[in-house]
Order: sequence, then C-alpha cells, then structure tokens
Amino acid sequence: MNAKVVLKILKEHKGRSRGVSVEALAVRTGMADRKIREAISELRKSGVPICAVPGTGYYMAVSKKDLEETLKFLHTRALHSLGLEAQLRKISLEDLAGQLALEVQAPA
Repeated sequence: MNAKVVLKILKEHKGRSRGVSVEALAVRTGMADRKIREAISELRKSGVPICAVPGTGYYMAVSKKDLEETLKFLHTRALHSLGLEAQLRKISLEDLAGQLALEVQAPA
C-alpha cells in the first residue's frame, strides 16, 4: 500500500529537474521518511526506475542518462560502505571484495 502511494506521486515527477525531496513526499503521504525510503527500495527491487542523487530528490527516469547517474551514485555508496566494513574488520577492501566476488556453485 505505501509503495503504491509513493509511486503514484513519483509518476508526477519525471526527469531530473522534477525531483521531489523525501520531506515533500512525507508531507504529501503522511508517511515517515524511513517508510518512504523503504517503499522506494521496494519499488526499485521490483524494477521501477526511480532515480535520485544528492541534490535532486526522487524522480522517475526518462532517459538512460538519468538511470546511469543513479546507478553510479548507488555503486559509489556501496563501495564506501564496503570500505567502512573492511576498516572495521581490519582487512583490505580488495580482500573483502574478493570474498564477495566468489561464485557459488549449485549442488549437483
């Protein structure tokens, strides 16, 4: 239900220049910021092309460029988080990333 409400509003915000902040979404939906982010994550997992980078707010992709910019941001953020994990585990990022890149084979 929450995701449908958020999606309905985001469909009014197509393209980078029409982004809407999480605060504005909270006002329009009556939902907490955290719930909005969870709804957006759920929608993205189902394949809805919701974009956002710092300073733009959330918006629906209208071009490959929109999507690529968001994917680059998400990738950079993920690498930053992995770097923090590596520091806390006291191992190199390369070792941590190498562990994550191992392919798991299905049992025969």
